[in-house]
Amino acid sequence: MATKTILFDLDGTLTDPKLGITSAVKFALEKFGIPVNSLDELEPFIGPPLQDTFKELHGFSEDEAKQAISHYREYFADRGMYENEIYPGIAELLGELKERGSVLCVATSKPTYFAEKIADYFKITSYFDFIGGSNLDGTRTDKAEVIRHVLDTANLDASNAIMIGDRKHDIIGANKNSIPSIGVGYGYGSDEELTLAEPSHRAETVEDLRQLLLQWLEQ
Repeated sequence: MATKTILFDLDGTLTDPKLGITSAVKFALEKFGIPVNSLDELEPFIGPPLQDTFKELHGFSEDEAKQAISHYREYFADRGMYENEIYPGIAELLGELKERGSVLCVATSKPTYFAEKIADYFKITSYFDFIGGSNLDGTRTDKAEVIRHVLDTANLDASNAIMIGDRKHDIIGANKNSIPSIGVGYGYGSDEELTLAEPSHRAETVEDLRQLLLQWLEQ
């Protein structure tokens, strides 16, 4: 049986980063004089490339979005990165998948620099064969590009790979690379968002995800 590769999104899939990301976005928006009444209203920033969301939700120009990201990172690098929690059962799942001989990778729109630090913080780096994300200069943020980067750089066979994520960007990115996907319902993508993106499978809980992956590994 060929070795199988499992690609995981980070935010909303492996960890719950809500407090850190939304607090950093609030910090950035307030630099532009935009008040934030509740961190809950900033949940759409969790998952997609930041520059896209700043432009889509607040009408920022390209330059304004870059400046907003600079402000965001002031907070995120110092505090926000650690205002984060790993979802219960994820570390155990990663360990079980490795024991079964799977190749595990992270494919995230978050800069690789931060993704590696977060994996280290939660002591899950050893489970991953490769951690791939965007560049700090704002390039390679599109999820399809990230997935292709991970597969190519780690010299992995796309025909034996699957992508797991909580937002439409993860599913669309997988589709563009012709690999199956699992949309997880415990993250930050709505049921409607995931349904419209048409993942190959759906998992509402970490245990559901575990069962799906174990079945997929046996195929």
